[in-house]
Amino acid sequence: MLKIDTARPVPRFALFQLGFRPFFFAAGLFGVIAVGLWMLDYVFHIPLHPRALPPTIWHAHQMLYGYTLAVVAGFLLTAVGNWTGVTSFKGLPLGLLLLLWLTARVAIYLPDQGIRIAALADGLFLLGLFVGVVYPVFRTRQWKQVGILSKIALLLISNGLFYAGALGTLEHGMHWGLYGGLYLVLSLVFMMARRVMPFFIERGVEEQFQPRNRRWLDMASLFLVLAWAVLEVFTQYLQAIAWLSLILFCLHALRLYDWHTPGIWRRPLLWSLYLGYGLLVAGFALRTLSVWGGVSPLIALHAFAYGGIGMITLGMMSRVALGHTGRDVFAPPTSLGPIFALLAAGALCRVLLPLLDMGHYLWWIALSQLAWMGAFAGFSLIYIPMLSLPRVDGRPG
Repeated sequence: MLKIDTARPVPRFALFQLGFRPFFFAAGLFGVIAVGLWMLDYVFHIPLHPRALPPTIWHAHQMLYGYTLAVVAGFLLTAVGNWTGVTSFKGLPLGLLLLLWLTARVAIYLPDQGIRIAALADGLFLLGLFVGVVYPVFRTRQWKQVGILSKIALLLISNGLFYAGALGTLEHGMHWGLYGGLYLVLSLVFMMARRVMPFFIERGVEEQFQPRNRRWLDMASLFLVLAWAVLEVFTQYLQAIAWLSLILFCLHALRLYDWHTPGIWRRPLLWSLYLGYGLLVAGFALRTLSVWGGVSPLIALHAFAYGGIGMITLGMMSRVALGHTGRDVFAPPTSLGPIFALLAAGALCRVLLPLLDMGHYLWWIALSQLAWMGAFAGFSLIYIPMLSLPRVDGRPG
């Protein structure tokens, strides 16, 4: 008998069809809410931080393990399907994973056992993320993805160290958990940028251009970032940290040179990523100056976190969401350029202006917070409908 396949109806609500959808949705809104709460606490002295944590520790944890890991989860749960051909979580399992993430963000404010509930939910969220990525990788035997899997596992351990410190059972736990988590995210960003940025640049610019990739640079960066992170988290060898920071600045500046072509600056989805990478490179220079030049280490930290991670994650969310909802990544919404420019201005307020004028430090912090909230509010307004509705081309995902 002749079989005729009938087309499956496309769901009207697609938020849980693929990993990037709910987690980019959550990251965009959380980027506004978390920084808004921090602004009220830090600038206006309204005590909104949970009693279990000091204000700056709470802010750092929410931005790292809240905002940033939401982006990481959305990206990896989507990308692993492209790498392996095996779809990861969707539907109810994906919704439950998002619920764990959200529970950890909210439970930390609860009295008494709130911090323990947050620790459990965060641990289960990262464990679930690990399972969601490891299953397709192991099923298809793509052992080259083991580096990414190891970073997810180490992020789970780092967050556990943080909560052990917060609960008073590990003296340096919060420091190890926050800085270890930050540098794990940085290493993951460098790894993924090396994979995708040359491809994006080659395909995205109008002129003929092939970015250069040097094998020796890739290997040197991989091992030196690891050594640098270990020294930063677990030691006080400032001279060694300064020298490694300087070497890493030179290596990654060379990579920026190898990837540069003028056409980048005509494409917001390219220059946002390139500028974000440049701010990561500047972070290494500022870390060197924090040892040899009297610059505050917090300036370098925010070059990495606000500037580099902030710009790159916003740029990646914007591009991935366009491509995976069936839209043309070479014709993005025109408002993305001003949104990226606003976030870049906020990074300059947070990193550059305090170097020039510490007398108005609080003003620069407030301006950077407003710029961050404005950029992520703009992203959310554009992308929430895209993330919630089916692909425009009718395909699943």
